[in-house]
Amino acid sequence: MQVDIRTVRNPQELTDAFQIRRNVFIDEQGVSEADEHDAFDDSAKHLVGYLNGKPFAAARLRFIEDYAKLERICVERAHRGHRYGQQMIDHMENVIKHAGYSKAKLNAQTHAEGFYESLGYQTVSEEFMDAGIPHVTMIKDL
Repeated sequence: MQVDIRTVRNPQELTDAFQIRRNVFIDEQGVSEADEHDAFDDSAKHLVGYLNGKPFAAARLRFIEDYAKLERICVERAHRGHRYGQQMIDHMENVIKHAGYSKAKLNAQTHAEGFYESLGYQTVSEEFMDAGIPHVTMIKDL
């Protein structure tokens, strides 16, 4: 099923994106509120995914120097395994290309490393901890 992925344009969509992030990162994964919401939220481009009009996925995107950084990518547990995450990444990559960038970077939780590899991302770091969760840095030329 195709989802409606939007770049946040109004306060309700931002509220929806933040609620999905809260559900996944804070409530499900135990990340602290201080680690989940940071100063970059004010300047980042936020995205939210809707299924049948209800929010269920979110992410944010920042443009840094010569690359775009994909961050806070999440899909609520009940909707995982249906390739919605891939649709979110595809949408983010289109936004990146439209903005004139050709390199994408992300810090993936290690359990999701294989998912990002299947989308063409390559691991370029050793494992490191972020918010108490093991991560690796991955990049992709678009």
